[in-house]
Amino acid sequence: MTTAAPASLGDQLQQAIDGLPPDQISLDALLDQVGPQGLLLLTALLTLVFLIPVSIPGVSTVFGAGILLVGVSRLLRRPLWLPTRLRQRQLPADKLRNALGRGMVWVARLQKVSRPHRLPVLVDSRIAETLNDAALVLGAVLLMAPFGFVPFSNTIPGLALLLLAIGLMQRDGVAVLLGHLLNGASIVYFGMLIGGGGLAVREVWDRIVG
Repeated sequence: MTTAAPASLGDQLQQAIDGLPPDQISLDALLDQVGPQGLLLLTALLTLVFLIPVSIPGVSTVFGAGILLVGVSRLLRRPLWLPTRLRQRQLPADKLRNALGRGMVWVARLQKVSRPHRLPVLVDSRIAETLNDAALVLGAVLLMAPFGFVPFSNTIPGLALLLLAIGLMQRDGVAVLLGHLLNGASIVYFGMLIGGGGLAVREVWDRIVG
């Protein structure tokens, strides 16, 4: 008797999306859907809405905070804790289903380049695990930075988080390394935005007082 192959990440995410109710959904319900052992799967799922141009009121705040707290719980090696208000915040499931479905294109692309058990030194040691969980926290903080109106400000840290989640689930050190590099790219990009904004403000000020 042959054993069925485990469902791929894409299949698991699609099942979670297909299982969304027709009207409203909460972060608590999503967590129940993936199960207590599916925090990385939940992270990948929550990240998808940041990879496409979409505007669903409340989603960015709830999902960004959810990803951050998942990273913190892994970093501290404690059960996930979510504030009641965050867990029970109701979101429009129909719009969310459409957004998540559109974001699945990124999962399909990344699954083609991800391979299990590459560069195990980057995922298997206790030090590597701590650094990778800290990277999840950093990615969530970058994702929640107030640059949502700037092109790629959500996409770069969103891809970093998705690569980290995929890499940790598949024990793929290459995907994890790419996630770290994209976190670094996000920091550089945001630094350029802040620096450019500061120069623009200074130039305007000089013209006013000059």
